Amino acid sequence: MSIQACADLVHRGDPDRFAAIMAAPVGARERLFPIFAFNLEVARAPWVTAEAMIAEMRLQWWRDALEEIANGAEVRRHEVTTPLSTAIDAETATLLDTLVIARQWDIYTDPFDDQAAFDRYINATSGHLLWAAARATGTTTGEQTVRDAAYGIGVANWLLAIPGLVERGKIPLLDGTPDGVKALATTALTRLKSAQKQAPKSAAPVLRTGWMAETTLRRAIQNPALVVDGQLARPDGIKRASLLWKSLRGTW
Repeated sequence: MSIQACADLVHRGDPDRFAAIMAAPVGARERLFPIFAFNLEVARAPWVTAEAMIAEMRLQWWRDALEEIANGAEVRRHEVTTPLSTAIDAETATLLDTLVIARQWDIYTDPFDDQAAFDRYINATSGHLLWAAARATGTTTGEQTVRDAAYGIGVANWLLAIPGLVERGKIPLLDGTPDGVKALATTALTRLKSAQKQAPKSAAPVLRTGWMAETTLRRAIQNPALVVDGQLARPDGIKRASLLWKSLRGTW
């Protein structure tokens, strides 16, 4: 029931974010690892079973845990919920509950209704996550800017996940044509670049968890076929060098 258990979960399931969190100050890590371990467990829940009802029950378990945190009640003992309960406050728990609700989309194969529905999903799954993490580590201003950055990061991660989503029978894009991919990536990059100029410095350790987003979006714009082919990601060596450079400069 420790921070180390959360760190181990993130290390195994999301090694890029693990590397970024390790570049953060020690005090921030103690809050970031439980939050990102929670996110990882919630993101997995819809995919570990083919039974929709069981997947719904798994998500409900996390909603119940967040309700306990929000209400100041005794929180169920678990390797993630126990440290999470000391990393976030009631308002953040309520925010993360909306993230869990958004993950219900992952259970089914229905496409997004429209662009607004897709944007709400990205805002809930990426925007809520990064704003919650920023709040937990001391950021009190610039919410919209953090959410703009999170939109760019969220779309970049979504584009990386396209082949796997399609393989699982999902329809992940409203317009999967090269022009559609290019337009989505361009919008996301615009919001990301705007946020880079305005985001509070205190949010840098959190936003650095998406340090490859700009490169990913630019590659998708230049060659949308990389998305479908699963060739959008850069080699680990390039990613680590980029993270080191940004960490030394204090940027993201």
